[in-house]
Amino acid sequence: MKVAAIFMFIILAILVLSGSFGGSANDFTLPTTLNDFFANGIIGLWTSLIFGFYAFGGIEIMGILSMRLQNKNEVIKSTTVMLIMLTSIYLISIFLASGFAAFDQFNAEESPFVIALANYQLAFFPHIFIGGIIIAGFSTMAASLFAVTSMLVTMAEEGDAPKLFAKKSKLKVPPFALALTIAVLIISIIISRLVPDQVYEYITTAAGLMLIYNWFFILISFPKLIKATKFDHIKRFVAMFLILLAVSGTVVDETNRIGFFVSILFIILVLIVILFMRKKK
Repeated sequence: MKVAAIFMFIILAILVLSGSFGGSANDFTLPTTLNDFFANGIIGLWTSLIFGFYAFGGIEIMGILSMRLQNKNEVIKSTTVMLIMLTSIYLISIFLASGFAAFDQFNAEESPFVIALANYQLAFFPHIFIGGIIIAGFSTMAASLFAVTSMLVTMAEEGDAPKLFAKKSKLKVPPFALALTIAVLIISIIISRLVPDQVYEYITTAAGLMLIYNWFFILISFPKLIKATKFDHIKRFVAMFLILLAVSGTVVDETNRIGFFVSILFIILVLIVILFMRKKK
């Protein structure tokens, strides 16, 4: 749904450039100097790199769902096509948005795509676009519920979580694992309403970083599970470098710095639980 909303923006932006909705090709201007491209310098680029990773949050669901495919050889092809499609749509949409509005017009209160088309006869666009993004948020939440519940069931089957969570109903749905996941979701919603906004931002930033740490750990461990070629190793090390570069950028940024330290605290807690479980075994 998120991709559909952004794709709608691309189509409307092209129509505006062609003269529709009171627009004109003359309204479109691109940055021409290095300062225009990097208004806040290298540090600004470094600290913003993390948000590029957030745009691809959820692709690990492809790996979980791939286990259900009849032809598992198609996983790499389908994932490659999906990544190329997402990257293309993101780049085109950012290119168009930055051409319609200067960077200092964008803010955290409103979508950059809505700002880009705010001066044209498109009163319906903000409502449809934001509605699509909200629906996309619910679909992402559903996918995350599935992923977390599936991992909890797997952990229970392997003895790393109570066996209760491995039980499934006649419909092959794990009721106890699903109930726990939903309960934690409800608790997180309640916490978001009780704690100050800034504190909750630290927690959500830490959660986002934990997701990226998962990608890093997958890159470290995958050669032990899959026979990798030299080119695979090159891609792996480049990806690991980019992840480290993005994560280190949060330390420089005052807004995300505390979230980074909270994520480290989460990792320490996870390590303590793992060590405790190993001693128990």
